[in-house]
Amino acid sequence: MNEITKSGADFIGYEYKEVTVAHDMESIFADGYPNFGWDLEGRSNPFIGLSSVNLKFKRDRKIRNKAELTRLQRQFESNVMEIERLEQSKSTTAQATALTVGIIGTALLACATFAFIYGGMILLMALLAVPGFIGWFLAYPLFKRVLAKKRTAITPLIEQQYDTIYEVCEKAHGLLA
Repeated sequence: MNEITKSGADFIGYEYKEVTVAHDMESIFADGYPNFGWDLEGRSNPFIGLSSVNLKFKRDRKIRNKAELTRLQRQFESNVMEIERLEQSKSTTAQATALTVGIIGTALLACATFAFIYGGMILLMALLAVPGFIGWFLAYPLFKRVLAKKRTAITPLIEQQYDTIYEVCEKAHGLLA
């Protein structure tokens, strides 16, 4: 009977966590979370074609320094969200600028059309159509130019966030040892 009975010393209770992340951030989470005591259980993509993936983790409930690890994990997640926000802001300004120029060009062409159709004003039509077409043709090059400037400005900030993530993971890993 003693051989069958086991003590509770072998029992490990786990806590589970499922995180939905963008595909381009998957490796950061898969590499970062083990530093906070989480073991990657699996990956799943619930809907084919979506740009996100579910990562499933588990860790021992009785892990040492759990409060400090949780605090560092929140800091890690905050830094990752900041990276995502910075990545998205690269194109937001460029898109807004290009759309504004394109819409102004379209409005000028509409006014030129109305000036010709309803007033027969060929000179006014030409004065409005030329800047309208220029607006249309400049929208994409303007988008590329603003995007390049924004990337140049934001890339050092993103690198700084990656450095902070590295430091947080290093601290957390030290707490596990």
